[in-house]
Amino acid sequence: MTRAFFPALALAAGLTALPAQAFDLDNMTDQERAAFQGEIRTYLLENPEVIMEAVAVLEERQANQQAQADEALVKDHAEALFNDGGSFVGGNPEGDITLVEFMDYRCGYCRRAAPEVADLLEFDGNIRLIIKEFPILGEQSVLASRFAVAVLQTQGDAAYMNVHDTLMAFGGDITEPALRRIAGDLDLPADEIIAHMDSSDVASVIDANHDLGRRLGISGTPSFVMEDQMLRGYLPLDEMQRVAAELRAE
Repeated sequence: MTRAFFPALALAAGLTALPAQAFDLDNMTDQERAAFQGEIRTYLLENPEVIMEAVAVLEERQANQQAQADEALVKDHAEALFNDGGSFVGGNPEGDITLVEFMDYRCGYCRRAAPEVADLLEFDGNIRLIIKEFPILGEQSVLASRFAVAVLQTQGDAAYMNVHDTLMAFGGDITEPALRRIAGDLDLPADEIIAHMDSSDVASVIDANHDLGRRLGISGTPSFVMEDQMLRGYLPLDEMQRVAAELRAE
């Protein structure tokens, strides 16, 4: 609580008996300070909604400050976010809004978000999607992402999207035999993909995504960037649509 706040609060509390110099906390006597604090306490107990109003103002101010900081981060890392050359690009490649998703195949909220993102692409039709493989939930997550990136690099976009959707819905442990079964079910060359998983090309994509995530302050999945806005955490379809509409209205 700042010094400037005390006189205004004292007036609001009806504390008019103290002389003006009493509001100088350094010059208050112990008696004046005790009376001042007592009046403040009484006022807040009688008007607790003031505390909630102050908290709401503080939260709004902090949210605005975070949004401004996030916009600066996105601007500083725009090339790595939107044009890294190693991430899957889907949706409408010529869309007027780009949505970047940082995801982990073992993340429950990523799985929950997957159909919401798919619906956004279908209903909107003007969204460019970039998927950043961002495994942070253990070795199985890393294995799944290495497999997905290997598919992208050796088999192309369509095969990657099929693998991505399959891994998102996969309920078992991610192991090499499981990945071989997935490749077989999707009519993909398992041996070629498995051999490529340990390549430096695959590792460089995942390492770059982890480095970018650290610089953006991303510590959980899913995390999204829509144009210049950081959207941290799971968002339902209607919220993503609202953000897109606001961006287009700017």
